[in-house]
Amino acid sequence: MIRIKTQEEIAKMKKAGEILAACHREIAGMIHPGITTLEIDEFVEGFLKRHHATPEQKGYHGYPFATCASVNDVICHGFPSKETLKDGDIVTIDMVVNLDGWLADSAWTYAVGNVSAEAKHLMDVTKQSLYVGIEQAVIGNRIGDISHAIQSFAESHGLSVVRDFIGHAIGQQMHEEPQVPHYGPPHRGPRLKEGMVITIEPMLNLGVYDLKIDADGWTARTADGEWSAQYEHTIAITQNGPLILTEQ
Repeated sequence: MIRIKTQEEIAKMKKAGEILAACHREIAGMIHPGITTLEIDEFVEGFLKRHHATPEQKGYHGYPFATCASVNDVICHGFPSKETLKDGDIVTIDMVVNLDGWLADSAWTYAVGNVSAEAKHLMDVTKQSLYVGIEQAVIGNRIGDISHAIQSFAESHGLSVVRDFIGHAIGQQMHEEPQVPHYGPPHRGPRLKEGMVITIEPMLNLGVYDLKIDADGWTARTADGEWSAQYEHTIAITQNGPLILTEQ
C-alpha cells in the first residue's frame, strides 16, 4: 500500500533530513587518507545522539552499525572497519536517521585525497544521474519516468546501473511501497501523487552491473571488481515540484 504523507508529516521528515544533511556536511570535512570508516561510523552515532536522533539501520535485520560504508568496488551495505582509507579511494557513506519516529535516508560518495580521472567521472555522472531522476519526480509522472531518465543518462556516459538494489518509499518505516528502480522503460509503474515520499539512490558502476555478496551476508561488491558510486536523497512529491528533504 502506498502511504500518502500530510504536510505536517513531511515537515517532520524534513527535520530528520536536516540532521542527516548536517551530518554529511561534517563527514565531508573528515574524509582524508588515514581515517577509518569505523571512526566515521562512531562519529555519526555520536552526532545523531547529540541531535536527539537515532540511526535507523542499526539493528535492522541484525545490521550492526549506524552507517553503511562502501569503499571502491563495494556497491552498498559495506561494514565500517578499522582499515584506513587511502589516497585515491572513494567511499560511500549511507545512513537513515530516525527523529521522533520519522525517517530520512541519504547516501553520498566522497573522494579520499586525489582520485583518478576515471573515479571522478564515476562520481560526477552518478551524482548528476540522481538529479536527472529527481527532475522527473513530479505529480502525474510515473515511477518508470524516474527509472528511465537515470538509466538513459548513466549509460550515455558509459556507466552501468545496478539492478539488485533500488529506491523505495519511506516514512515511519524504512522501506515502503512503491519501489523505485533506477532502470527500465518510461511511463510504467505507479503514478506520482502529492504526499508521496521516496528515495532516489542510483548506484552506478564502471564495469558490469552484476554483483556478489561477501560472506558477511551484507556487503555487495561489483562482480568484476570495478568501482561503484552512489548518491541518494529523500524526496517529497509536492504541488511545487520535488522537495529534497535531505538537501546538503
